[in-house]
Amino acid sequence: MDETTVRDLLKEIEDPDLDDDLVSLGLVNDIDIDGEKVTIDLALGAPYSPTETAIASEIRETLAAEGIEADLSATVPGRDDSVDSVLPNVKNVIAVASGKGGVGKSTVAVNLAAGLADRGARVGLFDADVYGPNVPRMVDADSPPMAADDGTLVPPEKYGTKLMSMAFLVDDDDPVIWRGPMIDKIITQLTEDVEWGHLDYLVIDLPPGTGDTQLTMLQTMPVTGAVIVTTPQHVALDDARKGLQMFARHDTVVLGIAENMATFVCDECGKRHDIFDAGGGEEFADTHDMPFLGSIPIDPAIREGGDEGRPLVLEDDADSGTAFRELAANVADNTGIVHRRNVANSVSARSPPAEHDIEK
Repeated sequence: MDETTVRDLLKEIEDPDLDDDLVSLGLVNDIDIDGEKVTIDLALGAPYSPTETAIASEIRETLAAEGIEADLSATVPGRDDSVDSVLPNVKNVIAVASGKGGVGKSTVAVNLAAGLADRGARVGLFDADVYGPNVPRMVDADSPPMAADDGTLVPPEKYGTKLMSMAFLVDDDDPVIWRGPMIDKIITQLTEDVEWGHLDYLVIDLPPGTGDTQLTMLQTMPVTGAVIVTTPQHVALDDARKGLQMFARHDTVVLGIAENMATFVCDECGKRHDIFDAGGGEEFADTHDMPFLGSIPIDPAIREGGDEGRPLVLEDDADSGTAFRELAANVADNTGIVHRRNVANSVSARSPPAEHDIEK
């Protein structure tokens, strides 16, 4: 057995989203052979995403059929992991945004973070909504961050998720009345002066709108992609369009559109009520050629979970919990597509042109 044999076997495995084999796409970084054991480093960047988990399983099965034991690791080429970079130990920064308030953005962010952690990922949740920070209540976290010897903050942890929020730093009844420069400073401190450790995903709950906080985050942080939350109604979709344009102007990938408060099903009669209209989020995604991440229904249990501090994504027997779990899976999958496509595009850009394209 040699490297060529292993690569030939890996050429039999296709990426289900990019429609080519792993080797041709440049998704095989390195192969190391020690007897009958092979160590393969892959350009996969979305830990615990269903698609990348399936790719890894297919690799192991393909090699095992040939009597080869495979040990897999993942490294995304081109990422700046230097100590001077922002969040060098965070693989993916996911911004959760909305064009307007009242669409349940924080609820989606909390359940997304808890859902990714429940899948096995190492997750952080940064409540960047400095004017209305309510994430700690939604996860029942009342312990403030601890100060390390070097002055950095050690975030508390709940449901397997590390937390940071302005709510930890001000009294419950104190309003935050700050101008833009002060907001920029506190956002930077709560991001860079926190011991996040090694994370697969850092979910950032942005404030609604397209103001100073959003600009600061996009200009200073390595955002992998954004999730835009909307309700089906046209007023919310109008503002979601502004959020979409904000990310486009900053060359930030939008991972998809999440439709919240999609419908209400009456417990007594079973009839569906489209309180905020129906299908607007999916139609919006189709119109703008964006992935649709899923619909979250109007469910009193979601509100109860938020008030009581237990994300509904963790409830296996709840239909709304299933919807949140599908959302988390789709976000992870689309994060992986971003990384793998970037690698494939880089490989394509380095490849020499075909012979008939070369100028004579």
